Order: sequence, then C-alpha cells, then structure tokens
Amino acid sequence: MAFDYEKMLQTIKDKQWSLADIDWDAPGAETISDKQRPTLKQFMADLVWIENIGAMGFAALADKAPNDTIKQIYQYFHAEEQKHANAELALMKRWGMLAEGETPEPNVQVKMAIWVLDRYSDDMPLTGLATLIPMLECALDGALVKFLLDEVTDPVCHEVFKHINSDESRHIAVDFQVLDLVGAGPTRKLLIESAAVLKPQMLLGLLVVFVPLLNKMRDNIVAMGLSEQKLYNAVKRFASNGDRSANTRRVPAYQMFKQQAKMVIDRTHPYHRLLADPLVKLTNLVPVRLLGKQPSWSKELTHEPVDR
Repeated sequence: MAFDYEKMLQTIKDKQWSLADIDWDAPGAETISDKQRPTLKQFMADLVWIENIGAMGFAALADKAPNDTIKQIYQYFHAEEQKHANAELALMKRWGMLAEGETPEPNVQVKMAIWVLDRYSDDMPLTGLATLIPMLECALDGALVKFLLDEVTDPVCHEVFKHINSDESRHIAVDFQVLDLVGAGPTRKLLIESAAVLKPQMLLGLLVVFVPLLNKMRDNIVAMGLSEQKLYNAVKRFASNGDRSANTRRVPAYQMFKQQAKMVIDRTHPYHRLLADPLVKLTNLVPVRLLGKQPSWSKELTHEPVDR
C-alpha cells in the first residue's frame, strides 16, 4: 500500500505543540544535582546543536523534495527541529545552566558540520541528504534522548521529550518512506546521484566533517554513561528500518552510511584507529575563528516559551 503523504501532513499539522504549552515553573528542576549539572550542560548543548543540524538538513531536503506535499512536510520538520532545540534550551535555563541571553557554543566538529551544510547542502543530492538525516536521527538523536530520560527524573523534561519523541517518530517514518520512494527510481538516476556524493568537495565534507562529528558524539555519550549496547540498538534501528525496503537497499548512499554507522559503534574496528580518531584530533586543532561567526539563524534560538 502506498504511503499517504497527505494524511501524514495533516497529522503533523494536528500534532503541533509549542513551548508555551509547557509549565516551565512546575516542580522538578531541583532533581538536577550539582554533580550532574556540568556534564549534563555539555550533553544538552550537544543535543541542541544536533537538532539544528537536523533543521538545516530538512531545510535543504525541502528544496529537493519529490513533490509539493513532501516539501511541506520537510518544512514542518525544519521548524520542529528548531522548536526542539529551543525546548532543550528552555530545559537548560530551567536547570540553571544558562545565564540570561546565553546560547551554548557548539563544539568545533558541530561548527564544521554547520559550515559544510551552509555551503554545500544545495549541491548534495537527495539520496545523500535523505540517508544522512535519518542516520543522525536514529544513531545520535535517538540514543541521546533515551539516555537523557534514563538519567533525569524531572517530570518537565519527560513531558518535553514526550512531544519531541512524537515528532521524531514522524520524522523517521517519512525519512524511510522517502528513501523507499527514491530507491524505486531508475537505476541510472540512482547512479548519477551516487556519483555526485563522490565528488571531491562532497566526499571531503563527509570525510572531514561527519566522520569526526559522529565519533566525537559517540565517545561523548559513552563517556557520560550510555551503554554501548544502547548505542548499538539505536544504530541497528537505522539499518533494520532501511533494510525492510528492497527499494531502500538499492540506494548506494544508504548502503554507504549503513556501513559507516556499523563501524562507528564498533570501537575495535580499524576505522577508529586509522581514520576517525585522527580526524577528531585534527579537527580539534582547527581554530574556531576560521569557521566564522555562528550562522544568523542561530540567533533565533530562544528558551522563551513562544506560541505556535
């Protein structure tokens, strides 16, 4: 049965929520201990910026959408990812982690990812972006959120992430339906788009930016206490969802990112020693000033409870 994108679009519209729906002054903020606060602040900062990478990805996907309904869906997803970032900032503010007007700084790997997406997302083929975004959502966003809800008992946090998880479930459903749609296309088109991913500037961006980003985030969340098995399960979700569709399995970019995801979670794989770890060390040396100022859209980040 064909996926009903119109019905999904209507569901997305019906399920909209806002920061103003949350009682940010409700009891529970005191459950965050002084011991938790420093590591949790960095954890939340990473999560905020991962949401924004997702938002940028969906904005780029909207421009490449196969039809107008999917374009509208991606536009909603773009706005929802920004809303998730704002909600996470509001939690940080609630927990006393941010001064008035403060926005946490992204780490250098995140800044590089933003820099690459800002400059090259228009040139990225649909197949590449449509595969990269669900991998990040499953492997990073999913694992991070599950860990957070295990560690934090604040009921407001759980209420916020009930909304976020509901949104993300629709994101992932559409992500894989679009991959199925793309994979059903002519072989020639798939090969042409795959060749575009292998262009030097594209390959360099993926190699120098997303390899260290994934590795840095993987090590950060494991260091914070997330079990490797839970991370493995999050990545496995990406592969199991994709492998259900014969069409998705035809997408070369999907196969490429699936293999990378498997290597990311296996700390014994030579991928880490020979490629990912050296790239993390190398990118740590990149002067932040070379990456320019934070993009203008980041100024839209706010912990204030705005309406829909």
